[in-house]
Amino acid sequence: MLRGWRWEERVRTREEASRWGIIGATLGLVTLLILLGQQHGFGAVEYLQFALDGLRGGSIYALVALGFVLVYRVMGVINFAQGAFVMLGPMLTVSFYEQGWPPAPGLRLALSALLAMGMVGALGMIIERLTLYPARRASPLTRIIITVGVYLALQGAALLLWGPYAKVLPSFTSLGLVDPTLRLGGLRIKAQSLWIWGTLIATMLALGLFFGRTTVGKAMRACAVNRLAAQLMGIRVDTMSAFAFGMAAILGAMGGIVLSPATRVTYDMGLELGLKGFVAAIMGGLVSFPGAVLGGLLLGALENLWAGVTMAGFKDLFAFVVLILVLLFHPRGFAGEEVEPERA
Repeated sequence: MLRGWRWEERVRTREEASRWGIIGATLGLVTLLILLGQQHGFGAVEYLQFALDGLRGGSIYALVALGFVLVYRVMGVINFAQGAFVMLGPMLTVSFYEQGWPPAPGLRLALSALLAMGMVGALGMIIERLTLYPARRASPLTRIIITVGVYLALQGAALLLWGPYAKVLPSFTSLGLVDPTLRLGGLRIKAQSLWIWGTLIATMLALGLFFGRTTVGKAMRACAVNRLAAQLMGIRVDTMSAFAFGMAAILGAMGGIVLSPATRVTYDMGLELGLKGFVAAIMGGLVSFPGAVLGGLLLGALENLWAGVTMAGFKDLFAFVVLILVLLFHPRGFAGEEVEPERA
């Protein structure tokens, strides 16, 4: 009894030390970035501008990471097809919007986005039924490889359907190609950034209500805790898995759609965003929704600061260096939880 208590105390002590280590490493990295920026004559305004621009991308990483966490918690698989859904959302939205339907441009854009998210969500559920469900008793590695194959297949299909050329989605604010810029002191904030931040906040609130107030949400939470126990209680865990995959697809499509007016829409845009969303999910522990959001925002801000004080070409490298460091020194991320999803 006493030996067990001492062991638990040691584990808690190591976890606390690890958390403080992460905090110290983050503060050290921020200090390094500030010192590097001072060599270029950067001041507080420049640092704040880099951070704000980074939070825009970080919000997209957070939305993508939420999809990774949702599928992992409910199904116990890392879904590398998530990047394809990030690409399909804006691609379908552009296609529907260019049809020139009778409604006014603003309503047409909203309807196009909703229709695209619905189609991507339905496609996600179909893909889960056709690929992951038959392999539900296979090893985790096999299921991960399946999701990689799904991503490659969807990217190839997108190349055949839309070609290699970039598509354009209008700004949500002006409904034109020019996105208005707001000025706050010396800071410049693109209007589309407000849409991105608002989407992330609304998504977090909606997920909280869904998992806390709805029957389906509570059933999915039960599957995340213990799939076998949930099945014994009469919950159809396979149906919950399909719902989780479809919801993750919608989250990815939503992130791609709100980002599209600020970037170019291409058939391969999901690769980078999907991998960085995965890094954000790992930073959050892969089991925590708040941790995934925190990981996405922190990754976006830090990588943009890094690109600003060094070279823009190093921006993509930064995310994967962070991934290696997190996996080496604190694989459970910010959440500090050790949750191993069970398969029925």
